Amino acid sequence: MSIPSYPDYRTELWHGARDSLPMLVGSAPFALIFGTLAASSGLSAMATLAMSLFVYAGSSQFIAISLLAGGAGLAVIVVTTFVVNLRHALYSATFLPYVAGLAQRWRIPLAFWLTDETFAVVQHRYGAADASPHKHWYYLGSCLAMYSNWLIWTLVGGLLGHAVPGLDQMGLEFAMAATFTGIVVPVLKNRPMVAAALAAAVVALAARELPYKLGLMLAALAGVLVGLWLESREEGAK
Repeated sequence: MSIPSYPDYRTELWHGARDSLPMLVGSAPFALIFGTLAASSGLSAMATLAMSLFVYAGSSQFIAISLLAGGAGLAVIVVTTFVVNLRHALYSATFLPYVAGLAQRWRIPLAFWLTDETFAVVQHRYGAADASPHKHWYYLGSCLAMYSNWLIWTLVGGLLGHAVPGLDQMGLEFAMAATFTGIVVPVLKNRPMVAAALAAAVVALAARELPYKLGLMLAALAGVLVGLWLESREEGAK
């Protein structure tokens, strides 16, 4: 009986970084805009970089900058960013079966580095049929690539500051939407998946004016419920 051959940890690490390349392209202008906005809000380039270094949560960082500029208190900023990041609980629940057996020295940094982009990339690897014992290295490769990319472009944006007036109004954030669309569409392979994506899109548009980005959580919840309902109906029919 032959022993299955799996990629070693170095290969998994490299593949995780390589497969995150489309996400790097999409997140670069997002980080650049954040750095520019932070500079125009009064933060120094180093303070802006420190925020990305220790917070590393794109949408929450944008909201925190807006609240800081508006003179909001620390409690308001903490609660608001907490609500915005609740969607990561869904990501964590999805990955839990795959990382539960890892040592704490793995789980803590991987949890900190888990973002929308890394989730979109790594879920495909964890969903692969092979039983490679090094898939967490693939996860790490994506994390390191995304984290480094975010820090570099945050610093560039912070340094540019007021040098390029109106940079945040150039619509560069469209790259993020286009990137995620390209990642998500190919995996919509059955009716429950398509229905879940459509339900989430409709709710996100309808609830986009809600405060604290609650529309995102409602959209995610709607997508999950619709997908589960249709899957249960199909299983019942079988």
